Amino acid sequence: MSRFKKSYCRLSVAFAVIAILISVIVCTGQSVYATGTVSSSMAGSNTAATGSNDLDVPAGDDIAEPDVVRGGDVESATSDSTNGISFSYNNENGNLSGNIRIVLVLTIIALAPSILIMLTSYTRIIIVLHFLRTAIGTQTSPPNQVLIGLALFLTFFIMNPVFTQINENAIKPFDAGEITQEEALQIGSEPLREFMNGQVQTKDIDLFIEISGQTYDSYEEVPFSILIPSFIISELRTAFIIGFLIYIPFIVIDMVVASVLMSMGMMMLPPTTISLPFKILLFILADGWNLVIGSLVKTFY
Repeated sequence: MSRFKKSYCRLSVAFAVIAILISVIVCTGQSVYATGTVSSSMAGSNTAATGSNDLDVPAGDDIAEPDVVRGGDVESATSDSTNGISFSYNNENGNLSGNIRIVLVLTIIALAPSILIMLTSYTRIIIVLHFLRTAIGTQTSPPNQVLIGLALFLTFFIMNPVFTQINENAIKPFDAGEITQEEALQIGSEPLREFMNGQVQTKDIDLFIEISGQTYDSYEEVPFSILIPSFIISELRTAFIIGFLIYIPFIVIDMVVASVLMSMGMMMLPPTTISLPFKILLFILADGWNLVIGSLVKTFY
């Protein structure tokens, strides 16, 4: 489990570094592009204005140009309005600028490993697979990379209906401009809330409601700040129950082998050395992977 934690920490750090680099590059590129475009348009407008004055104004008439056109005021104002973070308001309806949206998206991508682990079926799957490997007695087989990859793909398989609903009902309409950001967040959170409510146990929700000191008319009104820790505790409890059931047949084999060795007077021989091939044989004959993975996935339906 310590190796898994190290792998997860390295993956999280890599995601964060990549997200920060992409954010800096994109924001810098957009700022440079916007500055060059505005400067070109200002130069063109000044040229057009000069030409019109030459055609319409009689010779010898001096017309004072506005102060806004002279000096570095236009350039400084242009640079101030295009470089940096800005908010636009129209009748008290505010919208985030493109740069802020990019930063928010990259922040979500950097936090994707934590969201994937805590808000999906990943926690239960990886814990059960770890219990299975420990119960068999193979220390590094399957390796951590295989278990993590298997847990990820099983998570994508189980969460596919939820991700599809979020994409169809929230992300695509928001990209098309049909709904606002608040509506997209509200609609996108509903499938995830429905999944978590179906797996969490009510006593865990009641525990955190009691700790928070709040009251709610129904569990549908419980905020994510209470639902998420309740869901995690429920997933840990369910995973440990499944792990205990997996341990039972392998413990029986260890006890039988240890009793036989004791009766034969072979006390110096470790029982695990003899019991390991028998446990692997039992797991193969029972088609263990099909049985464990199938039963594990069905617990979410």
